Amino acid sequence: MKFFLDTADLAEIEEAASWGALAGVTTNPSLYAKIGGKLDDFHAHIKRICDLVDGPVSAEAVSTTRDQIVREGRELAALAPNVVVKIPTMVEGLAATRTLADEGIPVNMTLCFSVPQALLAARAGARYISPFIGRFDDIADDGLGQLANVVAALGNYDFSQSTVGGQQVEVIAASVRSAHHVTQSALMGADIATVPFGVLKKMVQHPLTDRGLESFMSDWEKVKNA
Repeated sequence: MKFFLDTADLAEIEEAASWGALAGVTTNPSLYAKIGGKLDDFHAHIKRICDLVDGPVSAEAVSTTRDQIVREGRELAALAPNVVVKIPTMVEGLAATRTLADEGIPVNMTLCFSVPQALLAARAGARYISPFIGRFDDIADDGLGQLANVVAALGNYDFSQSTVGGQQVEVIAASVRSAHHVTQSALMGADIATVPFGVLKKMVQHPLTDRGLESFMSDWEKVKNA
């Protein structure tokens, strides 16, 4: 499983990248607004993220009609070679995805909540598909079960002829809220988990590791003082 950081915070991206396990970044207008982002600096900010990350950077289009999404997608893709255009799963989004994919621009189709949506996105040429987990949990539904269904359904077919560069579509476990979400997503075969920085930090931690490290340091102090 690959890990994408879900943020617009440059400090978080730099820190996570320094761990050596970061494969990419996903961001959206809400995350950009949380760090005080301004519209006139949005493209420059995406470029700064792309400079920090050796991997795909999903930048979300905010338009709602196919022509506008395509125009915005082209502008985003021109910012850096590792930009992936993030588009919501909807009729206009599917149409825009097909156009952009045919132009060699990779798309991450987001806000995916069902197997039919995922299959349509893959057929339209999406390079990545992002089924949401946490949003289902918010309404007391089974987000992990929905993700498992998407992974299984897409695995039944070869969509490489639809995507940019003939690559097989990858499933991103999105709206991840916990290390448990990551664990279950990995066990069911999701290709990528996109996680907030706080969750990524918790994934490194375990009480037995902490206890073992404490014991090791204590024993080492005894050796040094012997």
